[in-house]
Amino acid sequence: MHPVKTLIAAALFITAPLATFAAETLSSGQKTEVEQVVREYLLKNPEVIVEAIRELQRRDKVASAEQQFSVLKSMTAQLNENPNDPVIGNPDGDVTMVEFFDYRCGFCKRVFPDIMTLLKEDTNIRYVLKEFPILGDDSNYAHRAAMAVWLHQKDKYQPFHIAMMASKGSLTNDKVLDFAKSSGVDMDALPGQMKDPEIDKTFAATKAQALALNITGTPAFIVGENIAPGAIPLSAMKQLVAAARDAAAK
Repeated sequence: MHPVKTLIAAALFITAPLATFAAETLSSGQKTEVEQVVREYLLKNPEVIVEAIRELQRRDKVASAEQQFSVLKSMTAQLNENPNDPVIGNPDGDVTMVEFFDYRCGFCKRVFPDIMTLLKEDTNIRYVLKEFPILGDDSNYAHRAAMAVWLHQKDKYQPFHIAMMASKGSLTNDKVLDFAKSSGVDMDALPGQMKDPEIDKTFAATKAQALALNITGTPAFIVGENIAPGAIPLSAMKQLVAAARDAAAK
């Protein structure tokens, strides 16, 4: 919230009950006197406004978290079970972990080794990849190629995905094709497969899910009833998985 708007909201937050009372019981002159008393009090005790702002922000944060949790519960199937979304790890795992990512996202690449370590150490995680191209045309091309491989050459997806996530520097279209070729992708079939309308349909669904959950950047992780935005450490990933298992066991 803008600082000025926050200040106004805080003032209203402080004075609203009194204003309501005044409107119902006081004369015009009495109202003016009350307003003057309130004004003088706030000028002498500005920390009250600071406290009100903090309380207002706390309430906004709680309300936002509650709204996000409610939306998350209603979207479980969309997030976890779309057959167009790539899945790595154990497809029959007892915990599903979802990641919104972009191949050109530096933070996504930073956490990628930890993700692979997690999946290596815990072989009972079903890992859903939400292809979420938000960083320009090169990003869109890379994700389109990856989606085409997932939909039509599924066994080549994981090595292709790993090659792009482990790459350094810019990710040009030529580099994407080089990674595809080195991953064993059928390069003659790929251009036509990249035109599959299911790709745009999947991108649109992923974008809508991100919007509904207020996910505005990458990476963002969802495990059970928890959303963790940003490049979280391996220890936090393990905690999320453990919490999801504990919740499922209750």
